[in-house]
Amino acid sequence: MAGVGVTNGADTPPIAFAGSPIDRADNIRVDDNALGNLMNWRARVMNLDGLLPEFDDQGHLLWHTLADVDPETELVFLGMMEEKAHFAPVPAQGSAAPAMPRAWQVMQMLQPEDLAIYGGAKALIDWHARHQFCAQCGSKTKLTKGGWQRSCDNCGAQHFPRTDPVTIMLVEHEDRLLLGRQPRFPPRMYSALAGFVEPGETIEEAVQREIWEEAGVRAHTVEYIASQPWPFPSQLMIGCTSKTDDPALTIDETELDDARWFTREELEDARAAGEQGNDDLIFPRPFAVAHTLITWWLDK
Repeated sequence: MAGVGVTNGADTPPIAFAGSPIDRADNIRVDDNALGNLMNWRARVMNLDGLLPEFDDQGHLLWHTLADVDPETELVFLGMMEEKAHFAPVPAQGSAAPAMPRAWQVMQMLQPEDLAIYGGAKALIDWHARHQFCAQCGSKTKLTKGGWQRSCDNCGAQHFPRTDPVTIMLVEHEDRLLLGRQPRFPPRMYSALAGFVEPGETIEEAVQREIWEEAGVRAHTVEYIASQPWPFPSQLMIGCTSKTDDPALTIDETELDDARWFTREELEDARAAGEQGNDDLIFPRPFAVAHTLITWWLDK
């Protein structure tokens, strides 16, 4: 699986939710005394409205001090930045939906580094809000290791924030790409096919299985391109490319509204048309790794 390294080029736009400037400071979060010493007037706590961030007109996150936080609120230690400890409060309730409508606006308004900080915080605090009880015995758990673990005093179980791997992939045939549209997509929007990696699978196997299940296409020559943390609720999007020798489609209509082959010219035209797209296609939004993958393919 050959990494192409699209995130290293000077002209490549940053991948959304990647590139956080925070030092996660693992040596501090495992040391209760060290962490306690940092919980002082210099510490900063992210301003949140539930799971959504508050930010200024320039797209920078807003922070307040520990004095502004209810002492009963659980705080997750995000790490160190500018020699200050930074925290995020755990809300009373997590999100039952993959992404909130307001979150799409946030993604377009925050500065890239602030979006990366928020993305990591959102994934953590959402997990804490939805995992207040032990999966082994059902007892109430408590936040430990600065929020990078929950522990059960009743049975001794330890629970850790999870990240679910998802493959998202291009399929190429004779200088065309296969893209699909899910029922929730706006009209004319198509994107790369995607699906969760299942137990017992390699990334390559997951790519091939998902393409076969959703579009009835046998893919080969799977290669890694780029990845993206996606905090809705907490996935790692593993971007790949692949090829097929047979372009015939058999669409799984329980997964997709449609799937089509697009020529390079059609994709170039949609990209040039901007956010509203053209009459046939809306190009994936810049904050989506699908945008990065298709842009890489067009520009290579």
